[in-house]
Amino acid sequence: MKHRVALLLALPTVLSAQAVDDSIRAPAPLREFRGVWVATVNNMDWPSRPGLSTEKQQAELIAILDRAASLRMNAIVFQVRPEFDAMYQSGYEPWSRYLTGRQGRAPTPLWDPLAFAVEEAHHRGLELHAWINPYRAAFWRDSTVAVNHVANQFPNLIRPYGQYLWLDPGLPESREFTLRAVVDIVRRYDVDGIHMDDYFYPYPEERRGQRIEFPDAATYDTYRRAGGPLDRSDWRRNNNDEMVRELYAAVKAEKPWVKFGISPFGVWRPGFPATTTAGLDQHEELFADVRKWLNEGWLDYVAPQLYWPVQPADQSFPVLLKWWIDENLKGREIWPGLALYKIPVVGVKHMSAAEIVQEIELTRAQAGARGHVLFNANVLMKNMDRIGDRLAQTYSEPALIPAMPWLDSIAPGKPEASMALDSLETKVVRFQPSDSKILAAWLVQARVDGAWRSAVLPASERVFILSGPDARADAISVSAVDRVGNLSPAAIVRRTP
Repeated sequence: MKHRVALLLALPTVLSAQAVDDSIRAPAPLREFRGVWVATVNNMDWPSRPGLSTEKQQAELIAILDRAASLRMNAIVFQVRPEFDAMYQSGYEPWSRYLTGRQGRAPTPLWDPLAFAVEEAHHRGLELHAWINPYRAAFWRDSTVAVNHVANQFPNLIRPYGQYLWLDPGLPESREFTLRAVVDIVRRYDVDGIHMDDYFYPYPEERRGQRIEFPDAATYDTYRRAGGPLDRSDWRRNNNDEMVRELYAAVKAEKPWVKFGISPFGVWRPGFPATTTAGLDQHEELFADVRKWLNEGWLDYVAPQLYWPVQPADQSFPVLLKWWIDENLKGREIWPGLALYKIPVVGVKHMSAAEIVQEIELTRAQAGARGHVLFNANVLMKNMDRIGDRLAQTYSEPALIPAMPWLDSIAPGKPEASMALDSLETKVVRFQPSDSKILAAWLVQARVDGAWRSAVLPASERVFILSGPDARADAISVSAVDRVGNLSPAAIVRRTP
């Protein structure tokens, strides 16, 4: 296809009989965020193991991107900072051990996975959201960390907790390190979003049946001696509030179109909604008030991890989804996380691929939810329970990512478009932007026998080949899509007899 398009661009063309007809209106495009998490911690999804050759690592990443594109998905959520390390070339944090087998060791030959992933994702029409963990310094507290890792450079910030090393969120320096990393990513890479999951304060650990308290008593005492008025729980929540607020502002200051979203534990608090009895209270145990962040406008989207089945109804996927939508007072995006990882699980927690598809359909039927994110890529790649085959049918039409008018409501200008014949008498449509607005994609719609067919093309494309059923099209609609999803007025090209 690359060579074919290059040939078309290089050869002179002969304009076919055509007319621009503004009376024709193509239907509004389907809008749905279709994402998949690609986890790198413990080599969950990529790379398959540490220390692979650069060529093999790239091939595995390409396979994931190709699979997503072939299913008509439109976003990858790629974990690039699992434990204060980097799946990219950072001047601040060491190379990830999940990449090379030893933290701080650069890949050989040298390459930058994040830069590669962004370029290859965009080439396939996929958004790339960089997924970071804000406070986890080591997944295993006894693992060897690099000389330039935060645990070696600033041990005063580190709090051992259970199996982990964690930065103390009550220390402003802890937040500053994450802020620095995020600004660096947004500034140097053409990412479409910054994403965080549910790890703020760590999930509670126990020792011999007793809850282990997170060791921040000295930090809290310092706060109180300085006149701090908040009790310990409110203080911890405020620490997370400050981080989220500062991160959102910093991302928008660098690139206003870059989205910022969080994927929290799926139940805000037990009893919300009234029928839920979750064993975890993230408000009191992770100290994450995600409802507040959503309604303060500090998030562009929330992807609550709704890893429950459709039945029983009391604590079910549709009940929880509706709660999050009802709490979304600013009209931001709600894209539930779906539990692909439960497909291979044996026992009562098993979920089938059919149920995952059912949850997608329920999301589509629920006003206020326009997308979902699948966890995780490994299950998708292995096509467990034929989940990929089922999704191919579920995603039968391409979809644009929902627009975010609070970031920018100005649409791109109407593109220039024309129909032409190449030297082999193949009909093509050529198009180009009419203004300088940065684009994310093109929406091309072809009217064939009275029905419209849609294609979403990467922003770099300038040619659409009318092949197969599209060769019979009597009208083509071309619209530009900007980085926050605004759709330009359509340029309509109509073939005349």
